Amino acid sequence: MKRLRHTPEQIVRKLREVERLLGQGQTIAEAAKRVEISEQTYHRWRNQYRAMQGDVAERLRELECESVRLKRIVADKELEIDPLKEIARGNW
Repeated sequence: MKRLRHTPEQIVRKLREVERLLGQGQTIAEAAKRVEISEQTYHRWRNQYRAMQGDVAERLRELECESVRLKRIVADKELEIDPLKEIARGNW
């Protein structure tokens, strides 16, 4: 079975839906099944995203994307520095 990745916005939306269903008297297992997640996933997400609203989750995603971009820039700079070090040592 292929693993499905959810965005932070989707997670917050599903958590809100589970909370709504719990308010209507459904059990956690029933509500989680209705939004197509496991009960374990619900509890893990609830602990991780408990206080997050949609805008905070969006900002988190933006920061994660920026982090990836900055790591790529650092890796590219390292690739540029290696040949310069070799030249400086005289091994060319």
